[in-house]
Amino acid sequence: MRFARPLTIALLSLAGITAAQAATDTPRVDARQARQEARIADGVADGTLTRPEARHLQKQQRHIRQAERHAKADGTVTAQERHRLHRLQDHAGRSIHRQKHDGQVRPLSAG
Repeated sequence: MRFARPLTIALLSLAGITAAQAATDTPRVDARQARQEARIADGVADGTLTRPEARHLQKQQRHIRQAERHAKADGTVTAQERHRLHRLQDHAGRSIHRQKHDGQVRPLSAG
């Protein structure tokens, strides 16, 4: 048991990651954030999102990034903070789906 922490630190250093960085890494949150932002961009590009809808969804994404920065500020992202980030992303994901499938279509610009 007493070797677990040094072993973990050794493995992290071999991977090029510091212990502090490992405590604040949120790869699942980051990957999901990127996917959601891509879904918004796709909706804008294909016209399934109106400008006001896209603005609202982008505001949600900013809020999630702000919550993630706040969670990382003390150097450790706790399980409770991760859970909150996932809940925020769940809500945003549902919002994206609803807005993209609500039947409203951005008018195409002439010319």
